[in-house]
Amino acid sequence: MEPPGFVGMLPPVVLVHGTATTGAVWRRVRRELGDRRVHAPDRPSSGSLSTELAALRPLLDGAVYGGVSGGATLGLALLAAGVPLAGAVLHEPAVGSLLPGLLAPVAAAYADGGVAALARTLYGPAWTPADAPSDPAVVERDLAMFLEFEPEPLPERAGPTIITVGANSPPVRHRAAALLRERLGLTVRVLPNCGHAAHLEAPAAFARTLFDVYRP
Repeated sequence: MEPPGFVGMLPPVVLVHGTATTGAVWRRVRRELGDRRVHAPDRPSSGSLSTELAALRPLLDGAVYGGVSGGATLGLALLAAGVPLAGAVLHEPAVGSLLPGLLAPVAAAYADGGVAALARTLYGPAWTPADAPSDPAVVERDLAMFLEFEPEPLPERAGPTIITVGANSPPVRHRAAALLRERLGLTVRVLPNCGHAAHLEAPAAFARTLFDVYRP
């Protein structure tokens, strides 16, 4: 936690959720951020990447961006589009054809068991049905969109960005993070004591990384 006076000088944080969750999933990270100005919107989950980015855009100029899962994937798209972020912490985004099959277990879980099966496969036992959106159709739209996502090159002046991966995540997630380091030149940090659900399992570590990614 930063001193109160210092916190007042920092840019706001925008926290963006992934599929099968809402903005409320950030509750533990928000507590760790203390007096920091924070926005954690509910995405429209439209199934359209351009619509999702446009909905977030008014919040983002000069902000620090935090995303987990699909929220991290949208962060990669925002960086590629040249959105002027003060910094970004992206936990385990999709990587498209850089690592085919990364999301295959998630898609299979949804096909077999719907929203709950998808969410348990992604987030593990930290997720509960209370974290799900009220309309299950938004999960199907999100899944289709993220399955089609392809990361694009980042502009030279992209803000500082940290890709995070959970220490307890399977090797394929660590490989995905390594590919983003190799192909896009991004810094990678391993967060202890968590898997994909960093916002639920390691909120203090995620909050510290948000502070670390931007230093005035």
